[in-house]
Amino acid sequence: MEPVKVIPLGGLGEFGLNMMLLEYADEAIAIDCGLMFPGADLFGIDLVIPDVSYLLDNKIALHGIVLTHAHEDHIGALPFILKQLDAPVFATRLTLGLLKNKLKEHGLDRTADLREIKAGQPWQLGPFKLEGIRVTHSLMDCLAVAVHTPAGVVIHTGDFKIDQTPMNGECFDFQKFAAYGEKGVLLLLSDSTNVERAGYTPSEREVGKNLEEIFSRSRGKIFVATFSSNIPRIQQVADISQQAGRRLVLSGRSMVNNAQIASELGYLQLPKGVMTEGEPWQNLAREQITFLTTGSQGEPLSALHRVALDDHKSIRIEPGDTVILSSKFIPGNEKTITNLINHLYRRGAEVHYESVSEIHVSGHASQEELKAMLHLTRPRYFVPVHGEYRHLVRHIQLAQAVGIPAENCFLLEDGEVLELTSDTARRVAPISVGRVFVDGKGVGDVEDVVIRDRRHLSEDGMVLAVMAIHQQSGEVVAGPDLISRGFMRADGGEEILERAKQVVLQTLRDTNRETRSDPGEAQEEVRKALRRYFYKTLERRPVVLAFIMET
Repeated sequence: MEPVKVIPLGGLGEFGLNMMLLEYADEAIAIDCGLMFPGADLFGIDLVIPDVSYLLDNKIALHGIVLTHAHEDHIGALPFILKQLDAPVFATRLTLGLLKNKLKEHGLDRTADLREIKAGQPWQLGPFKLEGIRVTHSLMDCLAVAVHTPAGVVIHTGDFKIDQTPMNGECFDFQKFAAYGEKGVLLLLSDSTNVERAGYTPSEREVGKNLEEIFSRSRGKIFVATFSSNIPRIQQVADISQQAGRRLVLSGRSMVNNAQIASELGYLQLPKGVMTEGEPWQNLAREQITFLTTGSQGEPLSALHRVALDDHKSIRIEPGDTVILSSKFIPGNEKTITNLINHLYRRGAEVHYESVSEIHVSGHASQEELKAMLHLTRPRYFVPVHGEYRHLVRHIQLAQAVGIPAENCFLLEDGEVLELTSDTARRVAPISVGRVFVDGKGVGDVEDVVIRDRRHLSEDGMVLAVMAIHQQSGEVVAGPDLISRGFMRADGGEEILERAKQVVLQTLRDTNRETRSDPGEAQEEVRKALRRYFYKTLERRPVVLAFIMET
């Protein structure tokens, strides 16, 4: 019997980009297919998606992509990956509903093979038998996945917390996890996001109590910003607004679309009279309006960001209005969010956010819940997933503390391969994986060297040298003209640029006629000379481009 391979293509050593392969004899399934939003070091990049070249290059038969839930870091890459891989997608009803809207934007809604699954209903994919297990998270219809492989049962928790009082009444399935633990779990892959947080993660209902208190003392308009996929939070805001005698106004395209989809599927019960920002909400008094909007992360094009800058076509914040940022600060977004908060205060708003008000709870398990998952499933082997390196280390330490032997815990990163048989687990040679950058309409056409050039330009600027050289004699007949951008002030560097011109001319005089007559050779000599000059004079390394015309 061949071993089962566990291969993370993304999501281990980082937040986002979640995609896990289970492979047996050149047949495989993937769990999740998420994206990652770029950090400040990825200049101009819009999105980052997993690299699936391993599947394509090795002709692996991918029997399906199984989605645990509908967050972007678990489904966001599908519109790009489905253009490369022909595989059916399996997900719950709500996840499929939100995914279809995303695929429609890419023209894939009619061609994608989407199949609905339900918790507790097993199905077969090649050599794998799968079953979804109900878990609670920060949105509804979320699953862990139990995979019966030829080597044994592998459980992937997806994102989860143990919420004893979920908004929709669909509780975490303790019994199913415990039943698998009784029968024997070979490997547990468990969410590590909140492993640094002690205790338990509060229930979503705790947010409702704090929101009610804020609503009760607010006299102007109320703005609530949250993730458009957080259906339980949207339900709470709708209910509290109705109790407070306020009309709900949805603002932001994704908020309107997701609320409509969730309502049509029966996951969201909105009160009568819900409006969008294009409808005549202006006829209502300030104290009768709640805006439910996107932009909790300070996204530049979001509705709340435009309102904060007083740049929205119809919505204004006035002194006495209340703004509630009902989401966490995602790492990397801190500066953007604090800038947003500052702008809101400038408009005269009272602002509530996670540092000063308890208006958000995490959707991820804290330490005691992670321990509970380990106790319920009692796995022979353990691999932490979904987290940066420090989170994976801490989760392994937690697993060892509850009794899993150190030699049975494996800290994997993207591309590392774990081979499983019914009674062994071992690391083998890693595969080559990377990240694929999405820049505008280009997918994968921006490589690391391009990012490096963009970073270089952003840090040191650019100098362009333009001149004309006689083709036969090699003499300079015009120029050199030096143009700089992001390197020095145009009105403060004339002397340095003038001396740089003399460096170019002297460099060309010192080369032979054959070199001067070859544009490629001459451009390289000019480029090297200017780089040396600028570093010696200013200790700067701008990008230097030489453009030589032949006459």
